Amino acid sequence: MGFIAFLKTQFIVHLLIGFVFVVSGLIINFIQLCTLLLWPINKQLYRRVNCRLAYSLWSQLVMLLEWWSGTECTLFSDEATVKTFGKEHVIIILNHNFEIDFLCGWTMTERFGVLGSSKVLAKRELLYVPLIGWTWYFLEIVFCKRKWEEDRDTVIEGLKRLSDYPEYMWFLLYCEGTRFTETKHRISMEVAESKGLPKLKYHLLPRTKGFTTAVQCLRGTVSAVYDVTLNFRGNKNPSLLGILYGKKYEADMCVRRFPLEDIPQDEKEAANWLHKLYQEKDALQEMYNQEGIFPGKQFKPPRRPWTLLNFLFWATVLLSPLFTFGFGVFASGSPLLILAFLGLVGAASFGVRRLIGVTEIEKGSSYGNQEFKKKE
Repeated sequence: MGFIAFLKTQFIVHLLIGFVFVVSGLIINFIQLCTLLLWPINKQLYRRVNCRLAYSLWSQLVMLLEWWSGTECTLFSDEATVKTFGKEHVIIILNHNFEIDFLCGWTMTERFGVLGSSKVLAKRELLYVPLIGWTWYFLEIVFCKRKWEEDRDTVIEGLKRLSDYPEYMWFLLYCEGTRFTETKHRISMEVAESKGLPKLKYHLLPRTKGFTTAVQCLRGTVSAVYDVTLNFRGNKNPSLLGILYGKKYEADMCVRRFPLEDIPQDEKEAANWLHKLYQEKDALQEMYNQEGIFPGKQFKPPRRPWTLLNFLFWATVLLSPLFTFGFGVFASGSPLLILAFLGLVGAASFGVRRLIGVTEIEKGSSYGNQEFKKKE
C-alpha cells in the first residue's frame, strides 16, 4: 500500500475532510441566507448567485468521487444526445438502487456545467438536514411529503416557479420513490400484480404522479426527458464510506433522450408511457447483467479541475486556523481546554457520520414498506 493509499484509510484524514465540508457548508448557508435580500430586487441574480454557492458545496462531494477515489463514469449513448448535455432544461429519470447513485448523477452534471443548477423532487424530511436540506431550500428545490393529497398544490407551485429559471436545469426524479430493497421490491410487485401491470426484476414499480405533474408543469421550459440507467462493473455495490476510503469503482450509465413532445399530454397516457419506460430499463439491466455492457457508443467526459481547486481553497482557508488553534490548546497544558477540544472533535465525528448515514440504504426511509405501514 502506497503512502497516499494509506492516508485515504485514516480516520483523522476523513475527519478533516468532513470538517472542511461541514464548516464550509455552514458558511455557504449563511451567505445564502444573506442573499435573500436579493430576491425582491433581482430574482434572477439571486438564483445565479445561489447556483454558484451550491456548486461550491456539492463539488466537494464530486471531488471525492472523481479525484479522491478515482471512480470512473462511462456514458453509453449516441453523439446527438451527448451534444445536448448542458444546453437545455431536462427532466432526469434515474434508477434508485445504489447509495451513491446521486453522486454519479452529480458527476455528470458537473462535467457538463449544470451541477449548481441541478434540481430534485426530494422528500420533505431532507429539508431539515443541515447543509443538504438548507442548501436545497435556497435553490428552490421542490420538497414533498410523498402523500399526493397533501403534496399536490405544493409540488405544482414549486414546479411552476422554476419555469423562468435562468440557468440550464437538470431536474432529477426518482420515480420509484425510494431506494430498492428486496422487501420493497416484493411488496411493489404484489401491487403490480394487483393492478395488472408487468412485473419488474430490477426496479420498483414507478409512481407516476410526480412524473406526470412535472411533465405537465414544465412543458414549455423542459426540452426532453433523459432516462438514465446506472450500474457498476464487477457487480459492485459502492457506498459513500467506500469512496471516503479511496475505493475506486467503475460506473456505467446508459442515457437515452426523449423529446418532451413525444410524451403524451394526457395524464393516464403519460403514466402508461412511464410504465413502459421502466420495462425497457429492466431489459437494459438484464442485458448489462448478462453481457456486462449497455448498448450504445461509449463516452468518457473528462473530469474538470474546478472541483479539486474548490476543495483546496476551502481546505486552505479552514484547516490553517484549525491547526493553529489545536496546537495552541495542547500547548496551553490546560486539561479543561484539551478535553473541550477533544469533545469538539468527537462531536464533529458524530456529525459527519450522521450525514454519511443519510445515504445508506439500510438506514433509508420505510416508504413503500407494507410492514411499516401496518405498524402505523
